[in-house]
Amino acid sequence: MVPILTAPHPVLSKPVKKITKVNKGIRDLLKEMEEALLSAKDPEGVGLAAPQIGKSLAIFITKPTHKSPIHIFINPQIVSEEEIPEAQKKKSHSARLEGCLSLPTIWGEVKRNPSLVLSYMDQKGRRHDKPFKGFMATIIQHEADHLNGKLFTERVLDQGGALYKSHKNEKNEDEFEELEI
Repeated sequence: MVPILTAPHPVLSKPVKKITKVNKGIRDLLKEMEEALLSAKDPEGVGLAAPQIGKSLAIFITKPTHKSPIHIFINPQIVSEEEIPEAQKKKSHSARLEGCLSLPTIWGEVKRNPSLVLSYMDQKGRRHDKPFKGFMATIIQHEADHLNGKLFTERVLDQGGALYKSHKNEKNEDEFEELEI
């Protein structure tokens, strides 16, 4: 099984290349990504981008819940996001505590758009334009950032938020400590 790379690996900070053809090599890569995502246990992952396993390609997968199937996104492009009036931005933008398999003990709140439309190809090379909202929209924005060479920690700091480091206490529960930056 391929390992999930951790920051500061250089591939995590570079924009990716688009896929020109969905072939056996891409399908094999998708299997490797699925194995890596499903094997991540502490923390559990809900998404994984190809750069996180060392491939600078425009692919990510998601699995928002234990019961969800794996969703595949090849050459994804966010084509529209919900336009929100300035006065409503604080209420309409959801800030969620995010983590990343490439930064396993680092967490932070990120404000993301609550809905979007994504254009992408599936594993058979078919094009889709589909709306997403809520948690799935958050995951897509996080993974799309990976494809642009951006980690969620940059978003947290750009938004003036705090970063936290997690550790296990004696009861094996996560505890969070704010990082000094």
